[in-house]
Amino acid sequence: MGKILVIFTLLSALLVGGAIYYLQVYAYYEEVAATGSDDVVLTRIDTGAPEAIPYAEFQAIDATSSPIRYRGCFTTQASSVSLSQAYQPYPSARPIEGPGWFACYDADEIGDALESGAAQAFLSIENVHYGVDRVVALFGDGRGYVWHQINHCGEVVFDGRPAPEGCPTPPDGIARQ
Repeated sequence: MGKILVIFTLLSALLVGGAIYYLQVYAYYEEVAATGSDDVVLTRIDTGAPEAIPYAEFQAIDATSSPIRYRGCFTTQASSVSLSQAYQPYPSARPIEGPGWFACYDADEIGDALESGAAQAFLSIENVHYGVDRVVALFGDGRGYVWHQINHCGEVVFDGRPAPEGCPTPPDGIARQ
C-alpha cells in the first residue's frame, strides 16, 4: 500500500508541476493583432503625447493574466539619434524576460545593449495600465523591442503603500491604504 501512495504522490506532483509550467509559459499568451499604423508609439518631449513612428515586421504577444506580459519586436528606418531629439527617454528601462518560444525577444540582449549604449530606451505610453509603462528600446541597426514595466508609482502602490506624490490615484481594486 505504501508503494502505491508514493507512486500516486509522485505522479500527482508531476502532473501539477507540468500544468503549472504550461499555464505560466504558454496558456495565457495571445498574439497581438497588428493595426499597421499605431502599434509602435513614443511619447513626445514637447507635448507629452504618444505619437506613432514608422515600423515594419511587428510581432507581439500579450496576456490578460498580468499587465506586464506584453512583449513585442519590430524594425524601423527611423534613427535613434533623431528620435532621441523628439521623444522622451526612459532611463530606468529594465527589459523583462519573455517566454522562450517568443524567439524575437531576448531580454538579456536588450538589457546588455541598453547598459552599453548600443540601444536606447524611450517611453512609449505612461500608465498603459495603472502603475505600468510601455517601454520601447531601439538599436542602431533598426531593431526595436517593446515591453511593459512597472513604474515608480506601481512599485509603491503594488506593495500596499499609498501612492507617492505626483502619482495618479489608484483605481478601485488596486491595493492602497
